[in-house]
Amino acid sequence: MPKLAENLPEFAISAFDMEKTYPGQKGLPPKQALKGISLNIPRGSIFGLLGPNGAGKSTLINIFAGLVRKTGGRGEIWGVDIDKNPRQARAAIGVVPQEINIDPFFTPVESLEFQAGFYGVPKRERRSMEILRAMGLEDKAKAYVRTLSGGMKRRLLIAKALVHSPPVLVLDEPTAGVDIELRRQLWNYVRELNANGVTIVLTTHYLEEAQELCDTIAIINHGEVVACEAKDSLIKRLDQKTLVIQPQKELKEVPAALSGLDATLHADGSLVIRYSTAKQGVGGLIEQVRSCGIKIDDLQTKEPGLEEVFIELTGNKSGK
Repeated sequence: MPKLAENLPEFAISAFDMEKTYPGQKGLPPKQALKGISLNIPRGSIFGLLGPNGAGKSTLINIFAGLVRKTGGRGEIWGVDIDKNPRQARAAIGVVPQEINIDPFFTPVESLEFQAGFYGVPKRERRSMEILRAMGLEDKAKAYVRTLSGGMKRRLLIAKALVHSPPVLVLDEPTAGVDIELRRQLWNYVRELNANGVTIVLTTHYLEEAQELCDTIAIINHGEVVACEAKDSLIKRLDQKTLVIQPQKELKEVPAALSGLDATLHADGSLVIRYSTAKQGVGGLIEQVRSCGIKIDDLQTKEPGLEEVFIELTGNKSGK
């Protein structure tokens, strides 16, 4: 592991009033991607960054990775200021990008050796075969990258990010477009890395993925942090579901007997009931509806999407 702060820092990554504005293109006004974000990611955690596409997640991560220049604020990686000591700060972080960007004519071992040289890791300290073995790629060490499956390439991206033994690993949408089996494999390896002391930062727009892995979650929308708290606390605030009932006969209004529920009648004739899973069960709701004399033709339950999450957290559909 690279020599960083002598004492282990409380936070693996810190952002202080961080801003990023991109210049306007073709007559369009400038776009403010980050609007003064302040965030502390605890050392040793699996920290989730949630948000829709364009929310600012990747911009924030790319600033810490040295790929994007911020326009305001300050940042630290492992207690090291990213502006005052950029090389030292970058040595503390490994980033696994969403896009697969590996030279197809390299072998996996060549890819890792090249990456280790880029970070200045002496040959005697390199662990290329050890890392490939841990990622289940040892038997593919000398095969061309172009011959690897999509799942193997994903694992090779993680291997590349680990060549300099960074104490912080960022996974940017690591399971986008992968099948369920590979997703579970990656989840297990993330847990293993974290158990060995690596702080994991997971950027994703999948609430399920963050709920499965993370102990702390931040939600970013339109360049702002709209929530940042322990997973269990956050999930309790997002336990609302929606029950959609299609009656056999058209309803003129919501029955008075259901006035105590958050029930509305939609234009398509469906009866929509929003409820908290912690307070009510779907079976009881269905019985209440039937007790009003309503015969059910069809029904379904819906989980909250990110838009509903933002409405719940901010009371504002735009998330601003």
